[in-house]
Amino acid sequence: MPGTGFLEKVDVCVVGAGHAGCEAALACARLGLDTVIFTVSVDSIALMPCNPNIGGSSKGHLVREVDALGGEMGKVIDKTFIQSKMLNRSKGPAVHSLRAQADKAEYSREMRRVLENQDRLTIKQAEVCDIFVKDNKITGIKTFTGATYECKAVILCTGTYLKARCLCGEAITYTGPNGLQAANHLTDSLLKLGIEMRRFKTGTPARMDKRSIDFSKMEEQFGDDRIVPFSFSTDPGDVQIDQVSCWLTYTNEGTHEIIKNNLDRSPIYAGVIEGTGPRYCPSIEDKVIKFADKERHQVFIEPEGLYTNEMYVGGMSSSLPEDVQIAMYRTVPGLENCKIVRNAYAIEYDCINPKQLLPTLEFKKIKGLFSGGQFNGSSGYEEAAAQGLMAGINAALSIQGKEQIILDRSEAYIGVLIDDLVTKDNFEPYRMMTSRAEYRLLLRQDNADLRLREKGYQVGLVSREAYEAVLLKKELIEKEVGRLKKLSIGASKKIQEFLVSKGSSELKTGTNMAELMCRPELSYDILSEIDENRNDLPEDVIQQVEIEIKYEGYISRQLKQVKQFKKMENKKIPDNLDYNDIGSLRLEARQKLMDYRPLSVGQASRISGVSPADISVLLIYLEQFQKKDENK
Repeated sequence: MPGTGFLEKVDVCVVGAGHAGCEAALACARLGLDTVIFTVSVDSIALMPCNPNIGGSSKGHLVREVDALGGEMGKVIDKTFIQSKMLNRSKGPAVHSLRAQADKAEYSREMRRVLENQDRLTIKQAEVCDIFVKDNKITGIKTFTGATYECKAVILCTGTYLKARCLCGEAITYTGPNGLQAANHLTDSLLKLGIEMRRFKTGTPARMDKRSIDFSKMEEQFGDDRIVPFSFSTDPGDVQIDQVSCWLTYTNEGTHEIIKNNLDRSPIYAGVIEGTGPRYCPSIEDKVIKFADKERHQVFIEPEGLYTNEMYVGGMSSSLPEDVQIAMYRTVPGLENCKIVRNAYAIEYDCINPKQLLPTLEFKKIKGLFSGGQFNGSSGYEEAAAQGLMAGINAALSIQGKEQIILDRSEAYIGVLIDDLVTKDNFEPYRMMTSRAEYRLLLRQDNADLRLREKGYQVGLVSREAYEAVLLKKELIEKEVGRLKKLSIGASKKIQEFLVSKGSSELKTGTNMAELMCRPELSYDILSEIDENRNDLPEDVIQQVEIEIKYEGYISRQLKQVKQFKKMENKKIPDNLDYNDIGSLRLEARQKLMDYRPLSVGQASRISGVSPADISVLLIYLEQFQKKDENK
């Protein structure tokens, strides 16, 4: 630390301006803190170095939750998308997920505009190389050019830039994504602070010149007729635009043969890559080897924007050499004469073992040091934004002397994401999936505002007007559900004829409108023909009414499960508990519990290596511990 003191004094320093950094910085500034966001390149703010879309299965849930809490991602994609589609419509509402193709350049430009015009927020192009800590508490940072900043909190959102290197066959370039400058100095500072680092890798496919693609050999993929916005504050009428098409094609045996014959030239299989890659987003090399029984794999050709000819080749990320890539891509129908604008590549980078974090995303051993995004060992823009928002909120609350917030697994996908990161052994980049959320029927993307708007309002990121709108929405839903349950329907001739005309069975006795709605062939809109007193309600209210009625039994069952879950989450574990005093605990469980230092019995139960029997022992000990405490 320079003897002359700090050059500047601020409240928060955010390191990195990707999707995590943007949300973190905006949250801090909007909560009244003087904030500086550092980036190796101002032109890379909210960059999308891989797929040109926001949302998707389970990821759409995260974006909706970020928006409900007062984040920015949903608003920006609503302004910059070029195609939108609700995935999994043929399945139940729990897995419906919104996904939008973005104009990548416009998305980055719009997010940058938001940051540049945010009060109390300053953008600084500089590489942060040192973090200053005194008495296990953050005091400031230093940039590579020697500038020092005194601050009360630092949020690390470095993405894939730390000691990054890109690999394309035998060619290795020591850069971040898209040839941008890597951040080569911060890792050493973190290691000196005793932070455990890891090496992960991810990859991206090639980009093609649109003029070299024969779309007549592919299946055209259209967006939805009626577009649903991501942000709850976006007027649905504003997003009904003309959409561009995406295209579907497939690999074949010829593609696979070329890949197999050149595996020795792939850095993944040649042992050149040190980092661990994502299991759920494998390279085409991995797909061909691990799914050898499959004769073909899907390839999605997606536009990168309205004002570029670059097309993204989804499903074919690779680190094979350029000559192999050209041969491989040209076996795919429609790509026989393709011209590559940007080669596919793998990228390696430094990140942390997230077990070092509290569920607030603050480091356990360094007060005021927070982190979010791929630096925490996750993958994806949406996962990054969610963590960045929570890290920003909690950094701000900590500085203001307020209690930090933790979303648990029963409240949000964000809660599932963070809980999985900080309690489980993650040896590969973590990706959100609907199957990870045990209460997913409650955590639907359509009700994120009902679940989380109040928390966003309490924190200070959601306006009074937006909060009152949600309160009104809740009231309308409750009243309409109650009305439909009370509305008696007799077995009159008119009703019987109506039911038969809709392919439904006749009534044997009287019922109510809610019970009729539970029939799969009937809906709120269909039943409006026999509902003379139907209220004129907004579409989003009708959607919630229908879901609550049709899935009432399943929802009630999950609510009972949540009640049991909450009991375990509310059993707090004292900070000073010495697990060595619990003689009946297995050695592995004792070691894991000392390593992770869980905050509650619920969190302890999710740590790998801690069995249900260990939890029983822990519960008995805590009861005795509490009695001793009370008798003192």
